[in-house]
Amino acid sequence: MLSALLSRRACVSVRAMQPMTLPRVVSARGLATGSEPYDVVVIGGGPGGYVAAIKAGQLGLRAACIEKRGSLGGTCLNVGCIPSKAMLNNSHIYHDVAHGLKKRGVDVEGVSLNLPSMMKAKDKAVTGLTKGVEMLLKKNKVDYIKGMGSFASPTTLDVELLDGGKTQVEAKNVIIATGSEVTPFPGVEIDEKQIVSSTGALSLEKVPEKLVVIGGGVIGLELGSVWSRLGAQVTVVEFQDSIGGPGVDGELVATFKKILEKQGLKFELGTKVSTVEKSGDKVTIKAEVKKDGQPKELEADVVLMSIGRRPVTSGLNLEAVGVEVDQRGRVVVDDQYNTTCKGVKCIGDATFGPMLAHKAEEEGIAAVELIKNGFGHVNYDVIPSVIYTYPEVAWVGKSEETLKEEGVAYKVGKFPFLANSRAKTNDETDGFVKFVVEKETDRVLGVHIIGPNAGEMIASACLAMEYSASAEDIARTCHAHPTLSEAFKEAALASYDKPINF
Repeated sequence: MLSALLSRRACVSVRAMQPMTLPRVVSARGLATGSEPYDVVVIGGGPGGYVAAIKAGQLGLRAACIEKRGSLGGTCLNVGCIPSKAMLNNSHIYHDVAHGLKKRGVDVEGVSLNLPSMMKAKDKAVTGLTKGVEMLLKKNKVDYIKGMGSFASPTTLDVELLDGGKTQVEAKNVIIATGSEVTPFPGVEIDEKQIVSSTGALSLEKVPEKLVVIGGGVIGLELGSVWSRLGAQVTVVEFQDSIGGPGVDGELVATFKKILEKQGLKFELGTKVSTVEKSGDKVTIKAEVKKDGQPKELEADVVLMSIGRRPVTSGLNLEAVGVEVDQRGRVVVDDQYNTTCKGVKCIGDATFGPMLAHKAEEEGIAAVELIKNGFGHVNYDVIPSVIYTYPEVAWVGKSEETLKEEGVAYKVGKFPFLANSRAKTNDETDGFVKFVVEKETDRVLGVHIIGPNAGEMIASACLAMEYSASAEDIARTCHAHPTLSEAFKEAALASYDKPINF
């Protein structure tokens, strides 16, 4: 891709930071010039960036990580994946104690929500993990530069340090790993109080009576579930006619929606939001049903805007070094993560592909291995996705709908958790495991799970697909009894023969 541009050799130049006793956190003081350039400088300390920096250190490269937030881990660790999972877990425990323990023979009285304590537990998890990442950089002798980096040349970065100073950093290779941010809704101002992004939804001071979620993707469904469990009336408004986002198997989505509705969530699908306006302590949402043009008006105490995310590339001065971005703001790369500026790579949410932390991590490792050894690889056919609601939803590979579009002959094997002994004893029988396999070869093309611990179980599917296992290979592999994973084995068996227990 863009071979003429990529063949240009970037000129080497200018100033760098004087090496000191590593590890260190760089500040405005203690900087000097005249040292050798870094082998790798990573812009961004999120899952892709810090993993790339750690891998560079492990491979013996002199590395630095520039992060403007002031704490490592990016959106995922600070205001995304990690705090949301803390809230999902703790809200589920609260809801189960308040409403589910009696049927298990456990009588509990006086259950009440202590939201400030729940928020403190979330914050404690985040702080511990961000400090842990900082220690990992330290362990692997990676310089941690707290500041905002931008390109002065292909090999030189200007850094506005958080403590007020400035410096320049020279690098033989630069990896852009700046992640993504919430996509704004035209005409709607997010105040993180009444109209919130996912960040504000993780820090509400009280449970809203009515919460409207605009966007029925992963983030909206997870955070909607949190506040529903804690007592809010939650309505999800989605422009598309289904929930979950792209790539989710249609049969799985239908089951998922029914389960969420049983839990109390309401859905307005195929509905286009036109305005979101605050009026005192309420927010009014005006919308239109797409199929018939009928107007719809909803009122809420809090509105969560969750219509997607976009790459963060502003402020990097990419145009100065000829790094191309597409019309959606994604950095253009080739199959080795090279941008249109020689010596500059890009990974994670800032470029193409699913905006997933684990995808960014794999790309970070591959990019550094390419720099060090000339080879690195990510299998994009085996990138799992998980929705951490209750029950969980997880999938990897292709759905039935995709295989039909591609004209691939396939077979399906399913097994319900209702017939699984462990799920039955745990009273967690909603959902199923579904395999789609190539008709001629029995090769696993996709696995789709809705049920307890689906996010953990999908790893078995990833491992099987990575090594091109057939459904029969999986079905003939002994699984412990009684475990939820037996449903996985039985679904594989069902795709080419008949399940034993159903």
